[in-house]
Order: sequence, then structure tokens, then C-alpha cells
Amino acid sequence: MKKSMLILVLALALTLTGCSILPEDSPIILEGSPIETSEALAETESKTPSSEEESEEETSEEETSEEETTEEEPEEEWVELPTGGETNPIVEREVKIKEKDPDEETEEAQATSETGEEEEEQQIMQSFLTGEWKDVNVVNRRNIAVMFPNGYRAGGSNTSPRLSLYGISKASIIYEAPVEGRITALMGLFEDYDKLDKLGPVASSRDYFIYDAMSFDSIYVNWGMARIWVEELINSNRIDNVSAPSAGIASSCEDAFYRDEEIIPEAGKDYTGYLDVTKLQEAIESKSYAEDYRESFEQAFLFANDRIATYDGMQGITKIWPGGTGMNGGGYGNFADMNPHFEYDADKHLYYRYQYGEPLVDAMNNRKIGVTNVVLKICHGEERTPNEEKYDFLAFGVHGTGECYVFTNGKVIKGTWEKSSDPGADYLYDQEGNQIVLNQGKTWVCCVWKEYSQYLTME
Repeated sequence: MKKSMLILVLALALTLTGCSILPEDSPIILEGSPIETSEALAETESKTPSSEEESEEETSEEETSEEETTEEEPEEEWVELPTGGETNPIVEREVKIKEKDPDEETEEAQATSETGEEEEEQQIMQSFLTGEWKDVNVVNRRNIAVMFPNGYRAGGSNTSPRLSLYGISKASIIYEAPVEGRITALMGLFEDYDKLDKLGPVASSRDYFIYDAMSFDSIYVNWGMARIWVEELINSNRIDNVSAPSAGIASSCEDAFYRDEEIIPEAGKDYTGYLDVTKLQEAIESKSYAEDYRESFEQAFLFANDRIATYDGMQGITKIWPGGTGMNGGGYGNFADMNPHFEYDADKHLYYRYQYGEPLVDAMNNRKIGVTNVVLKICHGEERTPNEEKYDFLAFGVHGTGECYVFTNGKVIKGTWEKSSDPGADYLYDQEGNQIVLNQGKTWVCCVWKEYSQYLTME
């Protein structure tokens, strides 16, 4: 009887003082979701409880938790996260020691007994590009932004072989934008490239890709350029570049590039140039470039920490066509049967890229290209004047602000992008002005021509 009375008094005291006896590591589900349609907003607002109701619900939840402390809480893998405010799971520049699984520890113990040397503990931190935990030296090292062509054939003839891209699946971020001919080109941002031997074919430069590379303090890699629009910029001290020898490049890194005609047999010459990743470090050192991120670097993307941003209640989207499904000249249209789009795999939580009626595949490992997040950045675009008759050079306003659509976990968040200067980060905000939280993993960013954005289709 005395024991029961003691428990009752203790529970009452805890309730009156607002204390909780939940263990510190109990999973917490944070409420709130980003903006979607106005109808959904109205419905959400009508369902929002008053502060008194919230207080009562919180008290009720605490009481329930107190009653169930004897049971172990199940591990929550998918937890809805808010899109703004102090509770955001911002990736901090925290360094920790990588935990080892028992199998690794056993193997290392055996290796230590054989060599007599103890392996150093690996320090890891969250990547600025993916939010994933990686080796601290990899995370702090500046990424390389490599240009890739994107098309059906590796040449200008109808009989040219199919184009294949080598190493693109290892990019942490892929940028895509329209180029002349009303197709697109790609730029892959690589941070964890030590085990790669080559990347390519390496494509020529357009200035709006350089400005996007500046947002991530990248070392820019190219082979050729639209000279009239790029030469002054790429030879300035505004961008650190490792460039193959070509007309207009003041200081090239010839040893870091080579031609290989066997990777894509019978390919046109423009599709035979590759970056020799094993020679990249020598090229960077020869240029005396800073190897780690500089003080001016700002982290552009905000990532969920070790939980997942589910965005429950948001509109579900499983297919995305940046240029619609029909013919148009916006770069992502169904030109020459390209029909570029993304399809969401709910089991793997990945968006796979499709074009020309099939998945985009990396020639290095024959893997489909899948990313965790897709961003459509709507930018004003126009044909450049003066222009060369045989070309169709374009310009895009990648500075300033504009509309954007962010896709993650099968949901869509409408918002705005903002880039204040050449080296300024490319921030993503929801319609309430909160920075959008991406899920950990790779991101594909499409620069969508605003004047053709009416063709954008999703379902």
C-alpha cells in the first residue's frame, strides 16, 4: 500500500511540474509541413488547433508516455520534419568518430595482431553537398565541377554511336541546363573522387554553368567553351578552373586530360576527351588553388540530419517532366525523342532519370542514375545577341531570385530560389520564407527556361 501511494505521489508531482520521464533518446515526431496549394493551406489552417488545445494534447501525450516508459520505443526511421525555424535539422560542422560494426572490429583486430600497428580512428562529418556522413578530409576538400555532354549520339551524324557517360553516377550534385541546339548539358559536382580513374567525355563550357559552380566553391573542369561568352570569365581570378588545352584558354592543364577512342568506338572527336582523375591533384597543385573550402564558402542546401523529411500531407508526385511531354524549344522538350523526365521509386526513395525512352545509365558501372532530391530552378532565358549564325547560344539569369519546385520523398514543395552574387550560395525557400530541408543523398538540379515553364508537367 505504501509503495503504491509513493508511486502515485511521484507521478502527480511530475505532472504538476511539467516534467517528463521519457528517456533522452526517445524519438520525437516534429509536426508541420511546407507550403502546397492554397486549398490545402486553407484546409490545414482550419484544422490547426488553438494554443490551449495544443497544450492539452501535449500534456496528454506526456501522460501517455509516462505510463508506457516500461516499453521500449520503436526506432523511427521516417520522421516528418518542419521546413524552417530553430528546430530545423541543420547540418552542423560537427566532427565525430565513425562507429565500427563488430565484423570490421574483428577484421581490424586480426590485422593489428599481424602487423603490430593499430589503425587510426576515422573522423567523419556531414557532407555540404549530400548531408551524408563522410570522411572529414573528403567533406572539407573543394569539389570538382565537371562538364558532360547530354544527347543521344556521340557525334553529329545519324549513324554516330550512342553517347555514354563515364562516372556520372558518382556525382553528389548534377546540374542540367539548356544549350544551343535546344538540348541540355550536364555538370557533375564530385567530392568523393579518389577511387575514380577518369570522368567524361568532358564537355565545353557555358558561363551560366560556371556561375552555378561558383555557388559551391567548385574547381571547374571543362574542355572547350563558347568563347565569345566564356573566355573573359574563365581566364579571370573569379573561378578556379582545370581546363584542357583549347582556343581561348590562357593556362591549361594538358597532363590532366587525354583522348580515348575505345570507350565509345567511332565517336566524334568532341566525345573522346576525358579527365584523368589520377592526375587531377597535380593539376590543382600546379595552379596553387586552395584545396579545402575557402572562408567565403556558404553551404547552399539544408539537409535533414539522421532522420528523414517525409513531408506528410504534401502533394505526392511520382513523375516529373521539366519540359513537358510534347515538342518545344525549351531544352527539355521531346526534341529528337529525348523526352527527359524523372520517375520516383518509393521503395528506394530515389528519382531515376529517363531519356530517349530508357533509364540514363553510367557506363562505368552500368547503374541507373538515381537521386534523392530533384530541384527545378525556373530562370529567365534568352537567345544571345550578337550570335553566330550556326549556333544558338543561350543566356540564363541564374542570379537573383525566381520560382522553384523541390521534389523529395515522393512529394513536391513549391518555393523560391535565391542567389545574391557570383559566389553566393543557391538557397531554396518555401513560400513562407523558410529554407527547404532536403533529404540526405544526391540532388539533380534542372535550370528550367522560364519562358517555356508552362510545359512543365508532373503527375
